[in-house]
Amino acid sequence: MNDQVTIFDTTLRDGEQAPGASMTIPEKVRLAGQLADLGVDVIEAGFPISSPAQRKAVRRIIDETSGSTVCALSRTREDDVRAAGEALEGGDDTRIHTFVATSDVHIGAKFDDDRFGATLAEKREAIVQMARDAVQQARTYTDDVEFSAEDAGRTDRGFLREIVRAAIEAGATTVNIPDTTGYCTPDEYAALFETVRESLDNPGGVTFSTHCHDDLGLATANSLAGVRAGARQIECTINGIGERAGNAALEEVVMALDVRADALGVSTGINTELLTETSQMVSVCSGFPVQPNKAIVGKNAFSHEAGIHQHGVLKERETYEIMRAEDVGQDVEQIRLGRHSGRHGLFDRLDKLGIDVPEGQKEAVYQKFTELADQKKEIFEADLHRLVKTPDVHTVTTHYELDRMKASVETEQEPAAFARVRHRRDGLTRSAHATGDGPVDALYRAIDHAVDEAHSLIDFTIHAESEGADALGEVSVVISNGANHFSGEAVSPDVLRASAEAYIDALNHMAAFHADEESRQFVSDGIMEAFG
Repeated sequence: MNDQVTIFDTTLRDGEQAPGASMTIPEKVRLAGQLADLGVDVIEAGFPISSPAQRKAVRRIIDETSGSTVCALSRTREDDVRAAGEALEGGDDTRIHTFVATSDVHIGAKFDDDRFGATLAEKREAIVQMARDAVQQARTYTDDVEFSAEDAGRTDRGFLREIVRAAIEAGATTVNIPDTTGYCTPDEYAALFETVRESLDNPGGVTFSTHCHDDLGLATANSLAGVRAGARQIECTINGIGERAGNAALEEVVMALDVRADALGVSTGINTELLTETSQMVSVCSGFPVQPNKAIVGKNAFSHEAGIHQHGVLKERETYEIMRAEDVGQDVEQIRLGRHSGRHGLFDRLDKLGIDVPEGQKEAVYQKFTELADQKKEIFEADLHRLVKTPDVHTVTTHYELDRMKASVETEQEPAAFARVRHRRDGLTRSAHATGDGPVDALYRAIDHAVDEAHSLIDFTIHAESEGADALGEVSVVISNGANHFSGEAVSPDVLRASAEAYIDALNHMAAFHADEESRQFVSDGIMEAFG
């Protein structure tokens, strides 16, 4: 497609205006380089008049970045335009972007001084003249000048047409019609472009631009509506960061134009495979995490947990995916395992890990998987390895079974615990309370009282067996009874439960040894009697 939309990225200017998102100059320079690699056409590097740091950032980006037009923002004031022009001085490909408020709401708040006129009509006339003067001044620094009518979405249509004509006559090459407050619906926003273009003798001689905020969640939809209405530049930010609810997200508008080229008929020069990498870089520099369900670049954007979705995607990705993960720099393997997953997702992941589960064992493995998934939000690879290597049936006879446990820690009180243990050999259940140096110590003492078998704790270790805040904790315990040592292991997202079950496992090994000892003595006695 020859009809290409210019991507104007304002992450370093409007994006940085999000509260708490300020970036250092080195971070801005590094991001500018990444944006250039991404294929962004215009990088709005900053607002030079606002601070020395902004001027310095623009200067360094001019000096250290190539491949994109570098743009500086200014109000329609002489000193603003001068600051922008000086910051861009020496650049090979530069733009000045000048703006002025045009809605009655903004005029009433920003131009209430009588020096701009006593009436609304007089104030509007003064604002039009400011726009003319600023554009003409900007043209002395660069041939590429953009004009924005701030809050165009709520501006009187007749006045919007008037000021746009004045800016173009003064030399503006790009005209931005921003929905500054995120107020417009897509139909309304498209109508803005149509009414302005219809008022011009030669609308094809200027590039029209969208700049949409997301206050109503319509930034991407409005940007696309603007393109349908003739806009050929989209102003946007990585991850949609920016004032209030943010801006149109670059990754969303770019992929919408790519995936729905059939409906929109335009293209961009963006290297989409760098979208996720760029998103992560902006997240780190701004301190704003990307929500998991963020379109295109969120970690769940190509993930599937529901069994029906997993089955469909494994057979044919297009059943639930309208673009390829690798095309936006995401991981291709995004089958996420959790409580909603089905057999297809589980055994496909096991196959990819090289774990062969015999047909006769699959049901048992799946049942263990569902039990674990009820305890954890997500099942990771380490969990799966542990799952399949855990024997289906304990090789050690169960003599003791933990029926119930409870541990509590309160300030200025000793940790306390309760344990109820079922003795499988006689069918009795015994309960005990205890205190200890910590919750695990208290729990082990309570179990000792309930079991009433002489032994000593030799070793206790615990480590995370998988990923995530709800990672499996693996506990190993070694106990002794005289010269003999017995070990026990257990795994659970609940560390206290894993500790108790590992202790019970060790006690079962010890009880099994004693039972075998009795059996060996009985056989020995029988042989002696037979030859006596």
